[in-house]
Parts: sequence; C-alpha cells; structure tokens
Amino acid sequence: MNDLTRNVDVDVDVAVIGAGQGGLSSAYHLTRAGLDHVVLDHAPRPGGAWQFRWPSLTYGRVHGMHALPGMELTDADPLRPSSQVIGEYFAAYEDRFDLRVQRPVDVSAVREGDDGRLRVETSAGIWSAGALINATGTWDRPFWPRYPGQETFRGRQLHTANYPGPQEFTGARVIVVGGGTSAVQHLLEIAEVAAETTWVTRRPPVFRDGSFGEAEGRAAVALVDERVRRGLPPQSVVSVTGLPLNEAVRAGLASGVLDRRPVFDRLTPAGAVWADGSRVDADVILWATGFRAAVDHLAPLRLREPGGGIRVEGTRAVRDERIHLVGYGPSASTIGANRAGGAAVREIRRLLARERAASPAA
Repeated sequence: MNDLTRNVDVDVDVAVIGAGQGGLSSAYHLTRAGLDHVVLDHAPRPGGAWQFRWPSLTYGRVHGMHALPGMELTDADPLRPSSQVIGEYFAAYEDRFDLRVQRPVDVSAVREGDDGRLRVETSAGIWSAGALINATGTWDRPFWPRYPGQETFRGRQLHTANYPGPQEFTGARVIVVGGGTSAVQHLLEIAEVAAETTWVTRRPPVFRDGSFGEAEGRAAVALVDERVRRGLPPQSVVSVTGLPLNEAVRAGLASGVLDRRPVFDRLTPAGAVWADGSRVDADVILWATGFRAAVDHLAPLRLREPGGGIRVEGTRAVRDERIHLVGYGPSASTIGANRAGGAAVREIRRLLARERAASPAA
C-alpha cells in the first residue's frame, strides 16, 4: 500500500527506514505496540532487496527465507523467480496488516532535531521522530574492490547487484571474483553457457558438509555479534558459516568449475595477470564481492567507531539509544531480522515511556 504525501515536520513516535524483512517485521511489532510510526522505503514496489534479484534465482534455490511474523508464506512455486514470489508475499503482508509503507522515498540524512528528537530528511519531506529503526540492509552498497589496471580492462565489468542471469554470458570468457554463495551460484549457471570460467577468491573457500542446525546458527551469530560489539564492520555470512556443500556444488567441484585460484595481481586490457606471470584472457569480470551496510544517511549522528562499524548492543546503537539497527550484524538474516524487529520495538517502547514520564507535560 502506498500512502505517499509531501510532509513537512510530521511528528511520529518511530520512523522506520526500509521495508524489507527487518522493516516490515518492525512495523508489525510497532503496530501491535500501538506506537505511531512511518515506514519509508526507497524501492519502487514491495519486496525489499528481493525485487532486484536476478531471474534465474528461483524461490526453490533461496537459502533460508523465513516467514514474516503473523503470516506464513505458503504454496510458493519453487520454480518461480524469488523476486516475484517474495515481492508478492511482502505486498500481501503490507496489505493484511495495513502497514502503509510510503514509497518511493529516499532518506538523505538523519540528524539531531529539536527537543531531543530526530530529524529525518527525505525526498518526500521531513519527519520528526522520537526513535528510529534503520532496516536498510546492504543491497544499495555493492562493494567493488580495486586492483591495478582495473580501468584498462576492455571487457565488461559488473557486480552481483546488476547480474542479469547467465544468458548474457553465452560464449564469453568470464572471471568471477568472490568467495560467497552468490559467486558459486553465478559460476555454476554461467559455466553451462560460457566459453570459459575462472573463479578467484582472496582466501581458499571453506565448504560446509552436513547440516547447519540451531547450535551452529547460534555459534555463527555469536561471532558476528562479537565484531559489532567491538565497533567493527560486520563480516559476510559465508566467512562465518562456510559454503554449503550441496549436490550442485559437489558437481561443480567434480567438473572443475569450482577449481579456485587466488586473486590476480593486476588486470590488463585483455584480462588478468597473477604474480607468477600466469594470465587469463577474459571478456567479462563479474565482481561477486559482497555488499556493505547502507548507513551513510546516519552519518550526521556520528555513530561509527574508530574501527569503522557502528557498535550495537542487541539492535541498539551504543552511541545513541534512540537508534536501532535491524538487519545489521547478527540480525542480518531473515529469521534474525524478524526477532530483531520485535526486540527493537520492546526497547523503544520502554525508552519512549521513560521519556514521557520524565517530561514536564506528562
């Protein structure tokens, strides 16, 4: 549902930025808590980052999609694109709970406002909020590493963020850079149509054989949580969990598609060169090098630590208790974002109640 109007200094209890898993979960809990709020989403339609996923990523290949609170995702066709399945699910969810997401709205800055409130500056006007839930994820900040000679490469360079699916690589020589799940998925499908593929990673990939249960999940979350508690940027999920060794990956290893090389030393107009002098000619370099947290709009609040990250306790920013980050660090999974949304709302409710009790007008 779209309730977009031009606003100037509209007061709300809570502003939510982002309408992906974390933002919708937070909005659900805010509604149940009776807190006046607004949900601002820059995307053109429901679906969060899922709406931008490549068509060949079907719902059956999605790893670990967890239902939003209060409404299961049922009878989804595993052969349909995940962008369609999850986009429709999110749209139905917004309608069922009357969440009234305002879109498309770009948030340019969140800064200190009047009387201890937050000033949320957007393309649709300004909101004044007592607290803020940031659920912007990472999709808008693809990470492009830099290597010598990169600007001289005559072929095509693209990132997972604008990966179109394998069909555009027919007959091409493709270098895929990156050690995560997306890199593996890209390689396995591109190899079926490309003339040649080469996989390079900074570190040797670690494949995880066997189940990934609750105990393993808790251990992985604890490792990510420890980093953000120290004010360091969150690591990628794969760096903690490893790559799942499923049937398709086993086939890729057996065929040689997933034979990995260390990252090249430099790029040339024709391809890549390694420190030992070996080289690979290429038509395309696909950077499956991950994403960074999209939190630049929070810069005026000076939340970052010297280590480059935002230190959080649970979801709460240590430097400002009004700010909660859902889908950041240990809550950067679909089930984690669900739980974090509820936890953030509980803390915010206590904060606002305390402030109202202390107000002279109370």
